[in-house]
Amino acid sequence: MKPIYILGGSQTDFAVNLAREGREIFDLFKQVLDQGLDDASLDAHEVGVGHVGNFVSELFTGQAHLGGFFAEADPGFEGMPASRHEAACASGSMALLSAMADLESGRYDCACVLGIEQMRNVDGQTGADHLAAAAWRGKESLDACFLWPAQFAQLADVYTEQYQLDRQWLVEWSRHAFANAKKNPLAQTRGWTIGPHQLSDDDEANPLIEGRLRKQDCGQITDGAAVVFLASEAFAKGWCQKRNQSFDALPKITGWGHTGAPIRLERKLAKVPGPNDRLLPHVAQAFDQALARAGVSSAKALDAIELHDCFSITGYMLLDHLGLAPPGQAWQVIDQGIGLDGAFPVNPSGGLIGLGHPVGATGVRMVHDAARQVRGVAGDNQVEGLRTMATLNVGGSATTVASFVVSQ
Repeated sequence: MKPIYILGGSQTDFAVNLAREGREIFDLFKQVLDQGLDDASLDAHEVGVGHVGNFVSELFTGQAHLGGFFAEADPGFEGMPASRHEAACASGSMALLSAMADLESGRYDCACVLGIEQMRNVDGQTGADHLAAAAWRGKESLDACFLWPAQFAQLADVYTEQYQLDRQWLVEWSRHAFANAKKNPLAQTRGWTIGPHQLSDDDEANPLIEGRLRKQDCGQITDGAAVVFLASEAFAKGWCQKRNQSFDALPKITGWGHTGAPIRLERKLAKVPGPNDRLLPHVAQAFDQALARAGVSSAKALDAIELHDCFSITGYMLLDHLGLAPPGQAWQVIDQGIGLDGAFPVNPSGGLIGLGHPVGATGVRMVHDAARQVRGVAGDNQVEGLRTMATLNVGGSATTVASFVVSQ
């Protein structure tokens, strides 16, 4: 593929609770958009098209038609076409893919991709019910109080039965997530106290949520937004010349992958894998597509990755789907080191467990973080010497899977 260039972007503070501050989803939209325009040194009228990633704003806020917020936020966007994209937790990635297609087709030369979700303005049970829209409502996990912890607890059960999963590796995954988040000034949990007791099997300090999954195994309910500005090669070169920037230093998307599966988790798990088979082959397929398009030989050739750890078991599962370890043996990767200076750095940002998970924003946030890493501006979360990084983002019970490779 021809590279798609990333001119800049922004992320909001994921620790913010909009409702408590008397703000609403438009305020968040405008904030991240203004910050992103500033970071990318762009005026609104230079952007040809807008794409919004969002999952269930209708349920959480009563607001749909989010593309109309562009011109409300900045009159310079008046006349710009905009659309919204939904694929559960992969909504932001769908917005990215659509924007890339616009640029590759030649329809537009510069695109704004904005992912957003407000989720903390309702109680926990209501929020869980809203998020259940990413499953087949009324068809699966009918006895669960919290559908998504129940679904991924089921996945953990399958891993335990098939591959003998040791819980210590899930604990280590969460410990790592919170440690990286501590260094991230925009992370939702950066001020939390998460020690051995909070990661233990103590039912008071770390209560069971569903099945074998405990509180600290779970990603966060988050208000947040992220934005990136993408450009064609011609636009990026002109942009660099006007701003006296180095074209060669621009981060760029060099590969992408996108696969889908039946919505029900039981359908995905119906085929029992052999000892050398990955549990969800279509997940690995999306990642392999991205590497192939980028000309990257294998995951081992990457410098780091942002993985979708909506739960600790999800992140654990995705590690072996990268091909870094035999199926079910992701503990080998963790044991070799997944920290910022480890053998294979994973989720330098803190991931969904540590940084936060505003559903519609996550795919965009991952690519924004990858671009910051490539630019070398990730602060205390920077992986030294990084040149190539990938993302792997899943929606629902891996019903929609998307992956991107970002390189220098």
